Amino acid sequence: MKFNNRNVHISPDAVIGQGVKIGDNTTIYPNVVIGDDVTICNDCIIGEPLSSYYTDGVYINPKTIIGNGSLIRSHAIIYCGSTFGAGFSTGHRVTIREYSTFDVNCRVGTLSDIQGHTTFGVHCWLHSNVHIGQKSTVGNFVFIYPYVVFTNDPTPPSDVCIGPTIGDYSQIAVGSVILPGITIGQHCLTGAGSIVTKNVEDYQLVVGNPARVVKDVRDILDGNGQPKYPWPPRFDRGMPWSEIGYDAWLKSIEQ
Repeated sequence: MKFNNRNVHISPDAVIGQGVKIGDNTTIYPNVVIGDDVTICNDCIIGEPLSSYYTDGVYINPKTIIGNGSLIRSHAIIYCGSTFGAGFSTGHRVTIREYSTFDVNCRVGTLSDIQGHTTFGVHCWLHSNVHIGQKSTVGNFVFIYPYVVFTNDPTPPSDVCIGPTIGDYSQIAVGSVILPGITIGQHCLTGAGSIVTKNVEDYQLVVGNPARVVKDVRDILDGNGQPKYPWPPRFDRGMPWSEIGYDAWLKSIEQ
């Protein structure tokens, strides 16, 4: 199904699943595989070729895979060679460069820029205006808030590219900058506006420029003296444990 069947270009070498909706002024390049029940809104480009497409007479577009039930909003550009698990979604005017990999149920917010050769685990949520440099690696259930920047060149300009690594369940707050090659552990919290210049161990709250360890996140309490972190037991919107609770879900996947 196409929204209005206006100016839609689908390569004959693309594979389109069942129940797919494709908006007007959208281009789908060769070697794109779109799963079932995917919605691609107006003015999108799926499978944008590498730069060698324009000079290589025998160019073959690397495969791009969009998982079942995904939603790609208007003016998104997704480059070739990328893979997106089921339930992927974007905001508007998103750019995702080549060889990016997202596991299931990830979100990339409006005006975000993913610079390619990146890896994301399950249920990663990137809010609007996030910039992720190449060679970044992000774990599972990681939330990255607006205006965060992941850098990757330790001595710019150079040919060295070392992206940050973020552990499972960590939160990167608004306006933070993560320097090249930095590793942030699991269940960490990076305070708003922090510049992270050193590795961060599991369960640490870091704040400032340069970011410094303030406390163990498990020592952050609410007004009733209850721990706010780790966050999964108290937050379940859109999470796989929303029906049964985090502890029960964790036991179920460990069996």
